[in-house]
Amino acid sequence: MKNLVFLLLTIVTFGQTPEVSSGKIIEYKNFKSEIIGERSVRIWLPENYNPKVKHQVLYANDGQMLWDETITWNKQEWKLDENLGELIREKKIKPTIVVAIDNADKNRHSEYFPQKPFESLSQKKQDSLYNLFRNNNQSLFGGKIYSDEYLKFLVKELKPFVDKNYSTYTDAPHTFIMGSSMGGLISMYAICEYPEVFGGAICMSTHWLGIFASENNPIPLAFQNYLKANLPNPKTHKIYFDFGTETLDKMYEPFQMKVDEIMKTKKFGKKNWQTLKFDGEDHSEKSWAKRLSIPLTFMLK
Repeated sequence: MKNLVFLLLTIVTFGQTPEVSSGKIIEYKNFKSEIIGERSVRIWLPENYNPKVKHQVLYANDGQMLWDETITWNKQEWKLDENLGELIREKKIKPTIVVAIDNADKNRHSEYFPQKPFESLSQKKQDSLYNLFRNNNQSLFGGKIYSDEYLKFLVKELKPFVDKNYSTYTDAPHTFIMGSSMGGLISMYAICEYPEVFGGAICMSTHWLGIFASENNPIPLAFQNYLKANLPNPKTHKIYFDFGTETLDKMYEPFQMKVDEIMKTKKFGKKNWQTLKFDGEDHSEKSWAKRLSIPLTFMLK
């Protein structure tokens, strides 16, 4: 379990610009925010990017893990540029720009944990969760949860900048968000909190537990109750979930099944929702890269 905790929570930013095999990266190493402070943001433009042509936009969490395995902490990557480049060349998806946002490192858990479900818990339960530690005796959350501020940064500061400086469609049907694990949770939260901004969410290996124990854990139920009340309109929004069966992912299936029942109750169907199980795949960038073309095609076609 210690290795799983490290895998989920420890992300190192080396401050290097990633090399991509397809398209072009434009990096803003100190993108300023009055809401959450500075961080690196990278804009990926597809090959033959034409500023006269409108593009869809995919906002991607854990931005430092997407492109170049030579500069990531675990020497793995999502291969997002390879996947998108091939799908665009083959005309399986529409021209798409990626906005990759670096995570907050030690504050990643606080930034990505959906705030309203957390605040629906009793004060006693909230306090007990804040008292949890990682395997290196560092606080699990690193501070108070502020995912509402993170989403506000995306919507109020980052998106206007992207739409002003790049050739984008600005409406929800052409704006998407993506992430894995805790990044899957914040992507789910984003489409529920801002359905007028995000038309689709890719949530891979979604960390429904919130922490690392399933017994006596109030978090999954809080997430489920939140979804019952806040899922967006299935007629206008698309959501993708998946999970593997190894390492941390092997804990997810029973919780994902309960979420799936909520999706059915809310009238999500094959055209606007997928949940896929990948036998033998674990909780890693290597596994996500192998299947990434599936959610990209489902969401961006």
